[in-house]
Amino acid sequence: MNELYVAMYHYTRDLAHSRYPEIKGLDAKLFQQQILFFKENFTFVSMDDILEASNGGKPLPEKSILLTFDDGYIDNYTVALPILEEAGAKGLFFIPGKTFTKHELLIVNKIHFILACAGENEVFETLKKRMDDYRGTEFDYPSNEELFQKYVGGDIYSQTQRFNNAKTTFIKVMLQTVLPERLRNILADELFRLYVDVDEEKLAYELYMTKQQIRAMKRRGMDIGIHGYDHNRLGKMPKEDAIKDIEMAMECLDGMIDPKQWAMCYPYGDYNDEVLQIVKERGGCMGVTIKPGVAKIGVDSNLILPRFDCNDFPPKSNRYTEG
Repeated sequence: MNELYVAMYHYTRDLAHSRYPEIKGLDAKLFQQQILFFKENFTFVSMDDILEASNGGKPLPEKSILLTFDDGYIDNYTVALPILEEAGAKGLFFIPGKTFTKHELLIVNKIHFILACAGENEVFETLKKRMDDYRGTEFDYPSNEELFQKYVGGDIYSQTQRFNNAKTTFIKVMLQTVLPERLRNILADELFRLYVDVDEEKLAYELYMTKQQIRAMKRRGMDIGIHGYDHNRLGKMPKEDAIKDIEMAMECLDGMIDPKQWAMCYPYGDYNDEVLQIVKERGGCMGVTIKPGVAKIGVDSNLILPRFDCNDFPPKSNRYTEG
C-alpha cells in the first residue's frame, strides 16, 4: 500500500555534556539506539524513493521510514550524520535560511533556552507580569486568564501539548503566535537577556550549521529541504509575506535544493491551502507536517505527509504503533 513512517528530529546531542542539558532533545546514545532499531525493523527510504512511488514507479518496501531533521542544528552534522552514514541511512534536513545567513537565534530556540535556564514555572509568572505591563500601552490584547482559557487545550495546539504541560504550552503559543509580532519579539528578547547567560550571536554560531556544513551534508548524500526563512507560522501570514519568506528560503539554499523539485517542512506545522499553492507553484513536490500518523503514498497529498515525533519510537515509546 506504499505506507510510510516519517520520523521527526530536532536536537540530537550529548545532552549531559552540552551547554544546556535541560534542552529537550534526543540524547546521542538514544538516537544511536533508535537508528539501530529502525535498521532492524524498517527499511530506510529517501525523498527520491517517495517521489518515485508517488508517481506510479517502484513501490516502497514494507515498513518504510524516512528520517527528517528540523531547524539546522550543528549536532545534526556532528552527531547524527556519522550515525546515519554508518547505518546506510539518508536523512532529509530542513534548514531555516536565517540560521546560516544572519546567525540570529530563531524565536523558537530563544524559548528553548529560556525554559532550559529558568524552568516553566518562573518563566510563566514572569511572562504574565510582562504581558500585564505592556497591555493597554501600544498593544491591546485580552487578559492573561482569557488567553489561557482560549489557547491552552484548544485543538489547534494539540501537537504542542503532546510533549508539554499547560504552562509551557501557554509560554510557547503566546511568544510564537498569539501576541502581536513586535511584542513577541520584545518579550522573547527580554526573557532571553534575563535568563540566558550567553550572547545571542555567540549562541547562534554554536547552535546552527554553517552554509559550508550544509553543503557538506549534501555532498555526503543527505537531502536538504526548506523550512522557511524566519521559521514563522506561514498559515498565519499575509500571502505576500508567505511568498517572500519561501522565496528567500529557496534563494538561501540555491545549489542545495532542486528548484523544480524540493521538499517543504511547515514551521510549527502551520499551513493553509494558500501556503500549499505557493509551495506547489514554486517547485515544492513534497511537504511534511507535525500531525502524527502513517502516510499513504499515492493516497495522501504529497504536500502534507504526517510525521511521528522521534519520541514516538523505541527506545522512548511505542506510540507509533497507534498510528
